[in-house]
Amino acid sequence: MTEFSAAAAPAAGAATPEDLLAFKRAFRRHASGVAVITALDPDGNPVGFTATSLASLSAVPPLATFNMARSSSTWRAIAETDRVAIHMLGVRNRPVAEKMAGDNAQRFIGDHWRAGPGGLPILDDVTSWMVGRIVERLHVHNNAVIVVHIEAGELGDDDAPLLYHKRQYRTPGDVV
Repeated sequence: MTEFSAAAAPAAGAATPEDLLAFKRAFRRHASGVAVITALDPDGNPVGFTATSLASLSAVPPLATFNMARSSSTWRAIAETDRVAIHMLGVRNRPVAEKMAGDNAQRFIGDHWRAGPGGLPILDDVTSWMVGRIVERLHVHNNAVIVVHIEAGELGDDDAPLLYHKRQYRTPGDVV
């Protein structure tokens, strides 16, 4: 078994290259659901990105969280807006996941989205989407945890969930 250590508090140079490699490998082994976060930038243009950090924080009130790098091309929009749309993806949405993870200038070229509540970009044919108001941005090192109060949404057609595992898109396997 490979062991790695981490400092109790983030500090420059605290982890060795071997520790960082083991940390990355550990999280690559953790399967995550795939989502897309969309918003409008300060000029009213659609922005978005593929995320594997989406989580339910609370059912009452309905709160969700996602994480992102503050160096992301989408960070300025998320930092300056108070509203986002969250999309959960099924296997049929893999091309959209790839598009939204690609070149940010290409993400909204095409007919895979429409303007939704408040003008927010809503992706078509996803398993579900929700819109909400950002209630907190917690800066951690060069990243941020975003907390969203969900206000509305819609369920789409059911599909097998799209997962990201070991740097590849996947589907769930057998029930164990």
